[in-house]
Amino acid sequence: MRAKGYWQAAKAVSLAALEQKALVPLRTTELQIEGVPPFLLRRLEGSPPRHLTDQGPKPNPFLPWDRPLEVMRLGHSHVLILNKYPVQPAHLLLITQQWQPQAGWLTQADWQAVAHVAADTGGLWFFNSSPTAGASQPHRHLQLLPREEGEASCPLAALLESQLQDLHQPWPWRYALSARWDAREGKDLLALYRKHALLLDLGDPDGPEDPQHAYNLLFDDSWFLTVRRVKEHCAGFSINGLGFAGFLLCTAQSDLDWLRAHGPWALLKDVAAPSG
Repeated sequence: MRAKGYWQAAKAVSLAALEQKALVPLRTTELQIEGVPPFLLRRLEGSPPRHLTDQGPKPNPFLPWDRPLEVMRLGHSHVLILNKYPVQPAHLLLITQQWQPQAGWLTQADWQAVAHVAADTGGLWFFNSSPTAGASQPHRHLQLLPREEGEASCPLAALLESQLQDLHQPWPWRYALSARWDAREGKDLLALYRKHALLLDLGDPDGPEDPQHAYNLLFDDSWFLTVRRVKEHCAGFSINGLGFAGFLLCTAQSDLDWLRAHGPWALLKDVAAPSG
């Protein structure tokens, strides 16, 4: 069993941050639309936060980070903080303490920090490499939605696990999916990251050039998924890595009639690089 110390610390920090109004949870309502399950569709109530709009400047909120949102510093390289605008309580961000670009390659130090947190608190991890992949901030950050032991990490977890067993039914976009072999220690993460980058022609993480294409990473204890992206929006839906985990968020700009007509899988196909 994991200790879940970071998750418990995040809950305590959340209570204090709410009192200080440093934490601004988003109000959402789950929508039941035929043909959408197993995707989970939620509607954002009220005005969206700045990171969900294209208006105005986008200053770096992580340099410095908002101290009331700080959960734990990991040495001098990374810090674990709360997402200021969560849909789920205790939504965690693992950020670099000094400037590192979101659009650059993740480093060994990044993966060591992930492994350190994951050894204590499990769940769904995801990374959006650039605005095309749904990144709202330019400062490097990975995200974690904590989960209990045995709890499904996301709505598509069972389908992703079945994909590992049946490679004859691939999805119609550029992706790489691998089984995890060292989830608790996290020693497999860097190797899987490099393997997928090369398979998807993103570039070489060990090379001098930045990634050649936008991408999303998603992983839990069982699987590691990389999706190559070509755009961020479809039918008024903003799609980041969570879309490929089965989470969809609609706003006033989202076309629900389009979603009813075409279904959620068409959203993912439209924003991901084609498989051909």
